[in-house]
Amino acid sequence: MQTLGAKSAADLDKELMSEDGGFTIDQLMELAGLSVAEAVYKVHPPSKGKNVLITAGPGNNGGDGLVCARHLHHFGYTPRIYYPKPTKAAIFTGLQKQLNHLHIPFLTSLEEFTSALASSDLVIDALFGFSFKPPVRAPFDTVLSAIIDSKKPVLAVDIPSSWDVEGGPPEQGQLGSEFMPTYLISLTAAKPCVQWFKGERHFIGGRFLSADVAGKYGLDVPPYEGVDQIAEVPVDVSVEKL
Repeated sequence: MQTLGAKSAADLDKELMSEDGGFTIDQLMELAGLSVAEAVYKVHPPSKGKNVLITAGPGNNGGDGLVCARHLHHFGYTPRIYYPKPTKAAIFTGLQKQLNHLHIPFLTSLEEFTSALASSDLVIDALFGFSFKPPVRAPFDTVLSAIIDSKKPVLAVDIPSSWDVEGGPPEQGQLGSEFMPTYLISLTAAKPCVQWFKGERHFIGGRFLSADVAGKYGLDVPPYEGVDQIAEVPVDVSVEKL
């Protein structure tokens, strides 16, 4: 499987949002969040339980989680969001307003988060993306520890939180060393740490790359079907870093 390291992933995002690329951060986040929501529907349709807890970090990965929450609401789920460090940039405040209009609750305390976690059918890990550098710091260390201890099924967005994009899970004994999400959706392309992923299902999301741009970065566009924004790929594969 071809994977994008942190620098290549950042370069690709920069190119997509350049004058020549033509995309905006809003568009890419919307497409990413829609992909995450579709992956949820694929692995855990509402008939299996509608209570979905989204844990959102302060960066773009968290923004993908916020977009996902909006789509999940319209897909028939009951999403709840724990967003302990909201970002004040316009794109994030706009997403929060959209969610407030839909009466999707933002949990404001660890107590509310813990209660919601206990009654959730699925957890979305949208804490950190490919730019994350270990270790996990407060308050996210408490959040991640609770998710791991809960044994709830987890869908990780882009990379499992606490993992290094290149090196995978932290060393034994560190927070996240035993974290293995049930599902993973890699955005645009898989990252090198995917070689350590041993969960049940893996998807590529983000159906927006042209063949020309994909070829420039040595990527093959996955075989998206019909109107799907995601493509399922094998879990246990060897990887090639690009």
